[in-house]
Amino acid sequence: MKRLTLLPLLLLAVPAEAACDIKGIGLEDQIAKKSELRESANKQTVRDLRTLRDAAIVLDAYKYGAECERLVEIVKALAANPEKAIEQGGDTDEEKAESVEETREPKGPPVAAESAKDPAKAR
Repeated sequence: MKRLTLLPLLLLAVPAEAACDIKGIGLEDQIAKKSELRESANKQTVRDLRTLRDAAIVLDAYKYGAECERLVEIVKALAANPEKAIEQGGDTDEEKAESVEETREPKGPPVAAESAKDPAKAR
């Protein structure tokens, strides 16, 4: 009977696992081990893998655990099979690249740029 009353206390004492095992990806270790990922021709693939890992970190921070876990699975799969990642990531559509780059640019003026133009505003 004492065991049953101690069980809830033990469950509370055990720290909860992180919702998303981003460290488990071991992406930097994978990049170091796989010669294909270290080749200069595949720099974009490595950048993409790191971007996906960073996106998983953001999802985890915003409490999207399931989405983070899914993204972690994808990054693990791509890092484990660099040939497939490189093959799938070979999109060279220039218009698409320009469109994506355009969406990355901020639409409003940067705050720091405003104060740099007018020193009185910085005060």
